[in-house]
Amino acid sequence: MNESSRRLRVAMAQINFRVGDIEKNSEQILEAMDRAREDGADLAVFSELALMGYPPRDMVDRRSVLQRQDRALEEIAAATDDALAVVVGFVDQNDENKGHRLVNAAAFCANGEVERRISKQLLPTYDVFDERRYFHARSTDGVVCWKGVKVGISICEDAWARVQSREMPDYVDDPVEALVDSGAAVLVNIAASPFSLNKEAFRRDLLADHCKRHNKPLVFVNQIGGHDELIFDGRSLALDADGNIQARLAGFEEDFQIVELNPGAAEESGGAQFEERTGSDSEIEIGDNTRAEQARDAVVLGIRDYVRKSNFSDVILGLSGGIDSSLSAVLAVDALGAEHVHGVAMPSRFSSSHSREDARRLGNNLGIAFDEIAIELPYQGMLESLQPHFEDPSFGVTEENIQARIRGIYLMALSNKTGKLVLACGNKSELAVGYTTLYGDMCGALAVIGDLPKMLVYEIARLYNEEAGEPVIPKRVLTKAPSAELRADQKDEDSLPPYEVLDSILDQYVVEHRTIEEIVEAGFDEVVVRDVVAKIHRSEFKRWQAPPILKVTTKAFGVGWRYPLAAKY
Repeated sequence: MNESSRRLRVAMAQINFRVGDIEKNSEQILEAMDRAREDGADLAVFSELALMGYPPRDMVDRRSVLQRQDRALEEIAAATDDALAVVVGFVDQNDENKGHRLVNAAAFCANGEVERRISKQLLPTYDVFDERRYFHARSTDGVVCWKGVKVGISICEDAWARVQSREMPDYVDDPVEALVDSGAAVLVNIAASPFSLNKEAFRRDLLADHCKRHNKPLVFVNQIGGHDELIFDGRSLALDADGNIQARLAGFEEDFQIVELNPGAAEESGGAQFEERTGSDSEIEIGDNTRAEQARDAVVLGIRDYVRKSNFSDVILGLSGGIDSSLSAVLAVDALGAEHVHGVAMPSRFSSSHSREDARRLGNNLGIAFDEIAIELPYQGMLESLQPHFEDPSFGVTEENIQARIRGIYLMALSNKTGKLVLACGNKSELAVGYTTLYGDMCGALAVIGDLPKMLVYEIARLYNEEAGEPVIPKRVLTKAPSAELRADQKDEDSLPPYEVLDSILDQYVVEHRTIEEIVEAGFDEVVVRDVVAKIHRSEFKRWQAPPILKVTTKAFGVGWRYPLAAKY
């Protein structure tokens, strides 16, 4: 067979792995290999650290875990032959550097063995990443020859050298370019690239740029699933040498697809091309979803995987009749099913009749278990017990927060008794400025909308109602003024700027890292800006005690936000 007639059929396997569940992960890989073999694939490609799950964090410090993974890799390698090879991510042990003995690696397995161990060259430490804590970049040759085609293999960040050099100044080399210089005719990148709003388009353009600059096709296989705070959207890609999308796997769900390459034709026409697509579980979608749709799909996946991968089935949350708890309940039902969601209304003397009505109506609309348990008796008892010990007898934030903390006690008691996980319902805008109560509305195992700014909360709520064709979330919830209802006639705007203003200031300060002066120059009142920024840093101690927050934006409070507490700003 001459060079121009060679074909390489590549199976892209986008699988929802579970961190540390090496035996199950291996089983899923072997099943996908069987499918790839049945469909006539030459090469099956899996995501970054597929065997271990990403990110494994300090789990990699346990030798027993690494030994289990090594045995699983041997089993996978043994399942290859001279017809089907695989590329699979794993944690390799590095004997070259005793200080960093581990490597984020890709195994190229063929002919019944691991033929090449390829190291990730660029190890990110910005935002949510902390790879240099665990890994060392080992010098390896990432080009393998399979079925007469030279395949250049890289791992996630290796494809981001050109755009991340600002955050990582030591990114002086381009690993993808090095693969091309070594003769790669086809590029493969395995990744665990976390989701954030609008990242898909940026990532697609970045990968297309590699194709166009080097005149090579590229296969990108990304991780899918929720892993604690992080959500991985999948949306794996196959691009031709001109950067055009030839195949795109599903977003926020598992998928499998085969693409066929003809590198020989590439040499004749100036770039390898994809000949066909087969075995797809999803249709190609070139258009991007709206911001609300992306955020909704991400949070639903994050809830489902956090609950199920933590070996739970049911959740419980407080329903106040407000927008945040209403949306949290709808998202939970979307993720888990109505039979697995329990809503509890806990009215106090300050709860309005319409809030109680809206909470009950939402529960009925969703078909979830619903209870109303008043907090007035314990609230009155606590006030009477504490009043003699208060120097200031006037009603204030102390008396407000007691209500929220009683509700937290109720939810945790029901959780302990029933085994249901408590969901916290605070949004990003509230978490930013401390408009939350420790051990009260911050109580829970997961903050489901903790990275959704208030205005995005409304967008997603309206999206659900539009898709349902009826007000699943009662109309009044979307139109009434937001209120914590912890005192008479309370409104959020009593102590906060309008959420449209607050969200814009937060986006510029938290996400874009603009200075106070720059935000003021953009047209915002200086007194308001300084007050918001002061609230952000004054509330840091609360966020340290928050439950895990599902990450949706480019800068979420949580693992990617690491500010000191006892500090001066």
